[in-house]
Amino acid sequence: MDILLSILETLKRAKPDNVFISSLHHQYCNRGGLSKKQMEGLLGKATQSGVINDAQLATLQAIIKKKPTRYRSEKIEKAPEFNKAEEVKPLVQNILDQFPQHKMALFLQNKINSHQTLTEAEINEVKRLHKLLIK
Repeated sequence: MDILLSILETLKRAKPDNVFISSLHHQYCNRGGLSKKQMEGLLGKATQSGVINDAQLATLQAIIKKKPTRYRSEKIEKAPEFNKAEEVKPLVQNILDQFPQHKMALFLQNKINSHQTLTEAEINEVKRLHKLLIK
């Protein structure tokens, strides 16, 4: 015996113009089931209507209690990354002090000043340039 279908059909006969009950009936017939929230809404409508007997209401409550409650997990905030750009900023400045037109150093300084993250390759490039140019 399908309790949900009998409740839906009884409510649909009692209130044929109710859109919520019609949509639940349509979904139950097409998809074969209802979500926990939809069943809770159906229980509310069924208790308000007064045309459903207590045994069917108790069965519907039991079905609702058996269904798992789904919770959305909270967003995990990433820990702020240590900005390695601050450690290479003086190296870039040393290179620009001696070679003010060095294009790679100017590019990296612009990136550091605009608070963009530097890749590992760029950080290694700054260290390599500093080692080669500054003695």
